[in-house]
Formats: sequence, C-alpha cells, structure tokens
Amino acid sequence: MGLQPLEFSDCYLDSPWFRERIRAHEAELEKTNKFIKELIKDGKSLIAATKNLSAAQRKFAHSLREFKFEFIGDAETDDERCIDASLHEFSNFLKNLEEQREIMALSVTETLIKPLERFRKEQLGAVKEEKKKYDKETEKNYSLLDKHLNMSAKKKETQLLEADNQVEQNRKHFYELSLEYVCKLQEIQERKKFEFVEPVLSFFQGMFTFYHQGYELAKDFNHYKMALQINIQNTRNRFEGTRSEVEELMNKIRRNPQEHKRANQFTMEGYLYVQEKRPAPFGSSWVKHYCMYKKETKKFTMIPFEHRSGGKIGELEVFLLKYCTKRNTDTIDRRFCFDIEVVDRSVMPVTVQAWSEEDRNMWLEALDGKEAVFLTNLNKANAKRDGSAQLDKIGFTILRKCISAVETRGINDQGLYRVVGVSSKVQRLLNLLMDTKTCNEVDLENSMEWEVKTITSAMKQYLRSLPEPLMTYDLHGEFIIPVKSGSPESRVNGIHFLVHKLPEKNKEMLDILVKHLANVSNHAKKNLMTVANLGVVFGPTLMRPQEESVAALMDLKFQNIVVEILIENHDKIFQTLPDATLSEPISVSVSPPNAPPRQSRRQGQRNKRPVAVYNLCLELDDSDSLSPPKECTPTGSTDSLSSQSPTAAVPSSPPELEKNNLITESGDITDWAVNLPSQTHSSMVSWMNVQSSTAPTSVTPAPPSFSFPSPARETDRPAGCAVSRKARAVYPCEAEHSSELSFQIGAIFEDVHFSREPGWLEGTLNGKRGLIPQNYVQFL
Repeated sequence: MGLQPLEFSDCYLDSPWFRERIRAHEAELEKTNKFIKELIKDGKSLIAATKNLSAAQRKFAHSLREFKFEFIGDAETDDERCIDASLHEFSNFLKNLEEQREIMALSVTETLIKPLERFRKEQLGAVKEEKKKYDKETEKNYSLLDKHLNMSAKKKETQLLEADNQVEQNRKHFYELSLEYVCKLQEIQERKKFEFVEPVLSFFQGMFTFYHQGYELAKDFNHYKMALQINIQNTRNRFEGTRSEVEELMNKIRRNPQEHKRANQFTMEGYLYVQEKRPAPFGSSWVKHYCMYKKETKKFTMIPFEHRSGGKIGELEVFLLKYCTKRNTDTIDRRFCFDIEVVDRSVMPVTVQAWSEEDRNMWLEALDGKEAVFLTNLNKANAKRDGSAQLDKIGFTILRKCISAVETRGINDQGLYRVVGVSSKVQRLLNLLMDTKTCNEVDLENSMEWEVKTITSAMKQYLRSLPEPLMTYDLHGEFIIPVKSGSPESRVNGIHFLVHKLPEKNKEMLDILVKHLANVSNHAKKNLMTVANLGVVFGPTLMRPQEESVAALMDLKFQNIVVEILIENHDKIFQTLPDATLSEPISVSVSPPNAPPRQSRRQGQRNKRPVAVYNLCLELDDSDSLSPPKECTPTGSTDSLSSQSPTAAVPSSPPELEKNNLITESGDITDWAVNLPSQTHSSMVSWMNVQSSTAPTSVTPAPPSFSFPSPARETDRPAGCAVSRKARAVYPCEAEHSSELSFQIGAIFEDVHFSREPGWLEGTLNGKRGLIPQNYVQFL
C-alpha cells in the first residue's frame, strides 16, 4: 500500500496517527533526495566515461588516418586505391560518430543533471525548510500550551485573558503552518512524478537520437562497406594469381639461378674479395666488394660493402680493364683467385677472389681472361619459347573446337576456366588436338570422355604454349601503360588502338577468344565467372613479360585489367577501327585540366556509392583537421574495375578546403539542411555525397562564391521537400551516355534537383532534361 493521504482537518487534531503519516511522507522524500543525489553522481561519472571513450575513439581514428599504405611498382589498381583510402574513411566515420557522442554527452548535462539538481534544491530543499519551520512551531506551540496550562487560577482576570489570547493566536499560527506544510508535502509527492522522470526521459531521448544517428550512419556506410568488400576480394584474387606466378618464378630460379639472371647493362656483376696489401709485417687483408663489369666500355666498377656492418656502402671506384689472368694455388695461398690489370693503374695488378670455381670461370669469361673456361653467355636475351603450339590453322581449329564445346556443354558450370583438369588428361587431349591426323576425329561437343574442365584447361595450355603470348612481347608494355592512368574512355581508346597494332592472326584469334569470354561473363549469375574473375584467369595467359622478374609480375594485376577492358568493350574494340586522329594510346583524362572527377555511370555500375561520404562540417582543432580523402568508385562483384583509374598518388587538398574543413564538390548542401534539427545546428555533421573519382585528379572544392545555408532557415521547409533550383556550369562536360547532358562553362540549368544516383543532379538545359555531374555545377 502507498502513502496515506494527509487530511487538512487532521491538522487541527494533530493526532499521533497524523504525525505518523507525516513522518512516512518525510521519509519517502528523504529517500527520493538521496536517490537523486546518487543519480546525479552516476550521471556525472557517465559523462566522464563517455568523454574518455570519445577521446579514445578519436585517438584510434587519428591513428587510422595517419597510416599510409605503400605499393610495389609504379601504380595502383582502383581496388588498391580504394583500400588505401578505406582507413581514412573509417577514421572519418569514427570522427563523425564521436561528434554525435559529444553532443549527447553535452545534452546529458543540460537535460538530466541540471534539471535534477534544480528539482532537488528548489523542491526538496523547500520541503526541508518547511519541515524545520513546522518542527520549530510545534515545539513552540506545545511549550506555550504547557506553560499556559500551568498558570495559577488565582491570577488576575486580565492576566488570564491576555494569556488565553496569546495561546489562541499561537495556535492559529501553528494550524496555518501545519496546513501549508501538509499541502507542500503532498504537492511534492505528486510533482516528483513528472519533474523527476521528465529529465530522465529527455536523457533517454538523447541516447535514442545518438543511436539512431549511429544506425543511419551505419546504413549509409553499408554501400561503401559492401563495395570495399568487393575491392578487397578483387585484390585478394589478383594477389592469389600473382603469388602463384611469383612462387613459380622463385622455384625456377631456385633450380637454375644462372639461366634466369636478369638482363641488364652489365656483362657480369657480383661479389669479389679484393686483396689490399699492407706494409710489413701486417701482410694483406681481403675486403668484400660488389663488382660490375661492362664489356662494351671495359669499365670495371667496385664498391666496398659489408653486410655485417649495417650495410653501409663505401666509396665507388671505376677502372678501365686491360686484361685479367687466372691465379693458380701454387702462386697464392687462396683458391678461386685471379688478377685484374687496369689501364690507369701503374701498381701491381689487383688480386681478387671469387666465391667458387664456377663463379671464377664466369668472371674470366666475361672479362675475356686467360685460361678461362668459357660458359654460355649469361646476358643473352630470353629466347622465344620453343613450344610445339603455333598460331596456325590447327591452332584456330583447337580454339574453335574448345569454345564450341564449352558453350554447348558447360557455359553455366560454376568456376568455369578456374577449375582445372587432371594434368595427364589435359596433356593427352592437347596432344590429340595438336596432331593433324587426330584433331578432326576428336568430338568434344558430344563425347563424355572429356570433361569441361579438361577442355578449358587444354585451351589455356595451348595459349600458354605459343612461342610468344597472343598479345605479343613487343606490345606488352604498351598495353600496360593506358590502364595505369587516365579516364575510363581513354583506357578503352588506348587498348582499342593497340589491339589493331597486333599481327592479323593474333588479332583474329584474340577476337574469337574475347567474344567467347564476353559470353561466359554474361552467364556470371550461374557460373560465377565475372569479368574480373576472367581477367584474373586470362591476364597471365594472354599477356606475358618477355623477362620473368618480380617487377614484371607486379604488373599482373594490370594485365588482368587489360583483359577486363577487352571483354567489356569487345564489340567496339574488334568491330570498329580506332579513331584515326589517335596516333598513340591516350593515357590522360578527357576531362578539362581543372575539372573535378566524374562518377562513372556505365551499365552495371549504377547505385555504386562514392568512397568519401562522411565528412565533418565543423571547425576542428588543427591536429584533427580533415583533408579530402582519396576517392574511387567501388565496383560490385559482377563488374570489373577496368574502367576506373589507378593512381600512384593523390594531390593534397587546396588550402581553402582544409581551412573550412568542408569536404564537398557541390555548391549546394540543402539536402543536408532540410532535416537538420535547429537545436543542434551548431554542432551538426553534414552528410555529403562527395563524388566518386574516375580520373586521377584531386577533389576540387566548390567555387569561392559557395555559401553555407543557415540551418535555422532550412528547417522551416517540410522534411520531404524536393529542392528545385537553378544552377550554372563551372566546368565543361561531354556526355558519356544518352541520359546525360553535354554543356559548356556558364550554361544555366533549370529545375535542378538531386537525382537518385549519388553524385548526380537532374536538370533541364535548352529544353532537354538529363543528368548532370553534381561537382560540375554551382547552385544559383
């Protein structure tokens, strides 16, 4: 049962039970006071803990932003570039989340701590003061009553009347105070139900708001997360392909190091121990040098180097070789020695020691030494492979038979071309196909003797067995160049141009193969062989560097992208001639020099989200100031990254961009301001759709005339209001799709509003309606 009500009539009786009921009310209020006091203490601890968590999260975000990936080679793929930028994106996400947490921590003070403290001091404190007065008046009243009742009846009448009046007045005052006190007790019991609970509700509302904003952030971040997972998967797939090639090269070199020595400008190079004679009685010492000899110029170079001393390189010496002579053990107490006589040295010949007899013989051969055991030339060019496969009529027959069988029997087989056949069966089938007597007798379409994986492996083995790859050694480097930079269009144009430089037979066979691979990719939902996956499989098959080296293998990922471009643009590349005005592959962006990057809208790439979306629109400390992240357009698993731009580095942001800490490529952020709560506008984070980059350019800030809309003004609009305004072009643009608009600088667009596609606007120009890159215009 709850507290019993305090009746005003009981104030006049002041019975023991009335006093018990008052004490029960007082005890309840004291309990409430202690609870609120403890709650305020816990609330302050919560704020401190929240601030500590926020500081730790910010430090973690700062650490993420500071780390930079290094890459091997001279360029990155788009996948790698997106992965590089991911840490910056994670950092931005955490910083934005912590901004909201900070707002929540501040709101706890305003919505919970201060109201509770005010209720405790103003309401509960007032009751305490009333209690003191009531207790004091009770003491006074009953003391005076006791004194009055103890008066002698023999007192004068006037004295008795005066005493009676005094007691009556005191009793009236006591009753009035008692009535007020009882009223106050009951009032505060009822008031605490809302004045105490309402701040707690406000606190939870603040928490709900924070978690809802976190949910919205996570939901918006989900697009980027999914795209990044695909970037990571594509990079992992390319890594696996590269790793297998690197391991194969390593094993080849392990078996015979000398046959796989890299061709370079030196005829011979390696370590030799050079004898340095000292005055008696110290004798001589042998110092390790890295030596290089160039036969054409007869220049012999020596650099002292000792691995155990920290790897410090000594002073370089260059001599002109005169001749060299082998030293026998009867003339020197060391093995593997020979003398080098130099032109500009009048002293005794330089005596050096090789690592082994074989090593000495190779040096003597390279130096044209006397008594040399001549070996094969170490620096000969890699000969063309002497495989039995040829690019002839039988080769075209093999290719067509295999393709026909695959498309008839296994076009929907999962892992087509990735799942390999048994090597013995593959070799037996290939031998039958390459034999003119048995080739026509092999029935691949109807015979169950040959599995689909055996047929696909045989076809790949045939292509690898050609004396040189289908896309030739001569054009290998040229094919790689366009995909390392430039816009999507320039990449396609570059590959298009180079394909038509291939020998006719090579181009014809490549056309047949790529057309088939395009058909395979069209069935990717069933066979799981996307354009990217086919690029991984056929990149090393169609393109091989003439010299096998780790540096060349690092370009495997770009070979894959070349194949992806061929598959995606088969009809254009093989069915049309390249532009006659292009004398060489275009490797630069077709956008104007200062134009910002545009988001690709190729079929199959819709609904792709830009990398940088979460950007803080607040004045931050210099140590935490944000700089524009590298950007990219992630692709889905069913798309390749062939038309996206890899870059070795992204230029730093303009000073004015960092100064304002505003990362945006649009002249308008009304979409952010429409739903912005007015009470938090001073610390709100803007959710921007920053454009995805498809060209190796830095993020371009909005024009200087850009003005930040006032949140207070924007909140007057309905929440679902579609913003429709005019805009002016600040960069020229050439449409890449029928749904886009072409325009020049200064063009005025009517009825402009945000498109469903991130980074694009819809507008009307000269009566035609279409899509406009958001970062190419400025709102008026």
